[in-house]
Amino acid sequence: MTTSDTTAGTSPPGADDVPTVSGSDNYKWIALSNTTIGILMATINSSILIIALPDIFRGIEVDPLAPGNTSYFLWTLMGFMLVTSVLVVSLGRVGDMFGRVRMYNLGFAVFTVFSILLAVTWMHGTTAALWIIIMRVGQGIGGAFLFANSSAIIADAFPENERGLALGINGVAAIAGSFLGLLVGGLLAPVEWHLVFLVSVPFGIFGTVWAYLKLRDNGVRTQARIDWAGNITFAIGLIAILTGIIYGLQPYGGHTMGWTKPFVLVCMFGGLAVLIGFVVIELRSPDPMFKLELFSNRAFTMGSLAALLAALARGGLQFMIIIWLQGIWLPLHGYSFERTPLWAGIYMIPLTVGFLLSGPVAGRLADRYGARPFATIGLVTTAVAFLLFNVIPIDFNYVAFAAILLLMGLSMGLFAAPNTTAVMNTLPPNQRGAGAGMLNTFQNSASVLSIGVFFTVIVLGLASSLPDAMFSGLTAQGVDPSKAHELANLPPIGSLFSAFLGINPTEQLLGPDTLNSLDPSRAEFLTGHSFFPNLISGPFGDGLHLAFYFAAIACALGAVLSWLRGKDTPHARRTLREDVGEGLAGAGDVAAMEDGAGSALPADGGTLAAER
Repeated sequence: MTTSDTTAGTSPPGADDVPTVSGSDNYKWIALSNTTIGILMATINSSILIIALPDIFRGIEVDPLAPGNTSYFLWTLMGFMLVTSVLVVSLGRVGDMFGRVRMYNLGFAVFTVFSILLAVTWMHGTTAALWIIIMRVGQGIGGAFLFANSSAIIADAFPENERGLALGINGVAAIAGSFLGLLVGGLLAPVEWHLVFLVSVPFGIFGTVWAYLKLRDNGVRTQARIDWAGNITFAIGLIAILTGIIYGLQPYGGHTMGWTKPFVLVCMFGGLAVLIGFVVIELRSPDPMFKLELFSNRAFTMGSLAALLAALARGGLQFMIIIWLQGIWLPLHGYSFERTPLWAGIYMIPLTVGFLLSGPVAGRLADRYGARPFATIGLVTTAVAFLLFNVIPIDFNYVAFAAILLLMGLSMGLFAAPNTTAVMNTLPPNQRGAGAGMLNTFQNSASVLSIGVFFTVIVLGLASSLPDAMFSGLTAQGVDPSKAHELANLPPIGSLFSAFLGINPTEQLLGPDTLNSLDPSRAEFLTGHSFFPNLISGPFGDGLHLAFYFAAIACALGAVLSWLRGKDTPHARRTLREDVGEGLAGAGDVAAMEDGAGSALPADGGTLAAER
């Protein structure tokens, strides 16, 4: 029986300075290996879906572009992220109270069960789509358990002088998983879409059994009451707002989007009202879920707001780049639509490389000279990268595109580790757990909100110019003007989703009767690789420019707030291994958020976890 099974309360003074592991020193490597498998599995599982969506919907025989079906597409895409955003703080608190390993084991088992249920999907049509959405939500619950407790388990297993390296290894796993998922999805989905979900099952079964047999609670549990009122109101309010965002992206009546739909308005304003009630509850609760008094600390407030704005700017970036590559650039350069998902993942490698290069360097520089200049420069450089995307043409030279992607990865890594470390270092030891949870929730929620903002801005750009381009493009190829007018006035969100899914919708939109009435050479051109990408490139570029300007403004504002945090005191000099580990953990944190896996590893996670 471990100490955690018999003792309640907080860690005694100096507990963070000694290993909490009992028995063989090999246990710490067991704990690290198991939690690394967990984060790798979750990040692969999330990013793999981004690439595999076209094959999944073809496999279940659902047209994601048909009226009424876009909600299935959006919930499949965003349900996992929504659940992890809502639950990660609450489940981390539950782990502190009832045992981190116990909750982590439960998360591994839940994630694995729902992976199996996804892999055996036997239905077709909208029933299958609904099944996949529900099972993905279940996966999200398991993922929230994993990510809420994994860093604390590492902190409990490793002594202070080794935690940075351990968290850094986990950070590398998050970065690797976010990239590997794109490649694995591109390879497996065209072969058999069930394999996209099946690939997680053996790792999940092995990890669940291994965690149950080998992991043990070495941390000291904290006696506290669950803030039921706070947890429930927070979940209801955030879910309502994020649900409103999802349905706001869909057409309503004669409107391009659904922001005026009564259900959307109820979700948005009702969710906001519930969150206001949540604030009132937290101010009066003796043991609140969020410690709102932390905002009295200027450095914490400014650093958290800077992180929120950075997440808001970059959360939709991956989706916009995938649309750009799959729907336009790759087909224009001779790639079939079926091959674009795999190659989109390959062409995004520079972004991952940037994370890996700058994370360790940023952690070491911030440790020696303070976080404020590096976090601020990171956001300024990110804003510059967004503006550079607006300079290159839609049909770009890849060398220039790759250079901007690399700059984006470098700048994001330069911001991530210093900012997270600086925020955590502003807090007293007994409030670091609460502060980390709040920071993580802000970033995760902003990432989901960012997707809604990016899609909305892009659609506004499409709505202004796509109808004319569609009409003139179709009539130029001999399509009857009345038919061309009908297609030109369809909601532009369908064309955006087509580009995201790597689908050429022209054949489906025109139908066999119209195509058969055309000259064969014109019909072949309309359904080929170049017509639709050329058609959408101009209008999509208009919307994309607006989205990148929005992201640049958010980063610039975040840089101002980052500088206003005030001067921070550089840390005592540490070893290169410790600094590199901290930097990689911060970069991995960003990668985990990009995939909706929750904020995996606070850069100061070793300290905060042991002191919770």
